[in-house]
Amino acid sequence: MKRETARNIAVPFGILALGLAPLALKGYGIYLLTLWCVYAMANFGLNLVVGYAGLMSLCQAAFLGIGAYTAGILMNLGYSFWFVLPIAALICFALGLLIGFPALRVQHHYLAFATLGFNVLVYLVMRNEQWLTGGPFGIPNVPRPSLFGYAINGAIPFFYLTYASGLVLVAVMAWLLRSPWGRAFNALRDNPIRAESLGVNITLYTLLAFAIGAVFAGIAGAFYATLVQFIDPGPFTYSASLMLLLAVIVGGAGRFFGPAIGAAIVVLLPEWLRFAQNWYLVIFGFSIVMLMLWLPGGLLALPERFGWTDKA
Repeated sequence: MKRETARNIAVPFGILALGLAPLALKGYGIYLLTLWCVYAMANFGLNLVVGYAGLMSLCQAAFLGIGAYTAGILMNLGYSFWFVLPIAALICFALGLLIGFPALRVQHHYLAFATLGFNVLVYLVMRNEQWLTGGPFGIPNVPRPSLFGYAINGAIPFFYLTYASGLVLVAVMAWLLRSPWGRAFNALRDNPIRAESLGVNITLYTLLAFAIGAVFAGIAGAFYATLVQFIDPGPFTYSASLMLLLAVIVGGAGRFFGPAIGAAIVVLLPEWLRFAQNWYLVIFGFSIVMLMLWLPGGLLALPERFGWTDKA
């Protein structure tokens, strides 16, 4: 069976299986599945930047935090989640354009340090500007969204809301990558000089990559705030950005479903290793290192590893 045929079968089956999974889970399991949806949203945006545009970003957690704090602050002021969501997306889009400007000047590890500096700056604002963010005390009692007058407070209904929203974002990303924009991002990754000679506006697509990636993280952040219903600066440090980047690489950077697979590994693997108590982080780190040595292209590179190609 060719790989394309296998994908056409696996994708609908996977969507259906994930949709039915909460019916077989309880409390904490549903929470983890919803958290996976949130991180997958952010990772799809980061995969556009890193995997498709070939740029380096270590500030995705900052945009996740900006979306979360925007939702927390405005919803505690009485604004609807559906009003707050586009506001968070627009703020992240504007800041994504701003952080994209260093990419016009520097590349590779220099760009990584520039984006890392932005993440540190955002974290310091979250921690120190107590009048706005609550500082280390955070923002409590973030309400859950309501839809058609019905408050989505239950774990299962909130999962389905998050899951459906994630599928919409995945569909948007699929459309984007199949459009001329997607081809321009690939050209930017493969050879920027040749892409520019072919008429690709390098400046525009570099800025757009960061801005669109930030929008995905901002939307994910709004869902994160309403999932945990309490926000503090802790989940949005530079180490969280490293974990998001790790998820993209583990899943397979530049492969469409890589972010979803990587998010599952980063969210679920530490939970499965809790039995190891104080050693679970050691085992987790060792597992990731071995995976990267054996599969540098990520988990979705398994078909190539075993010689499974589309040849007849």
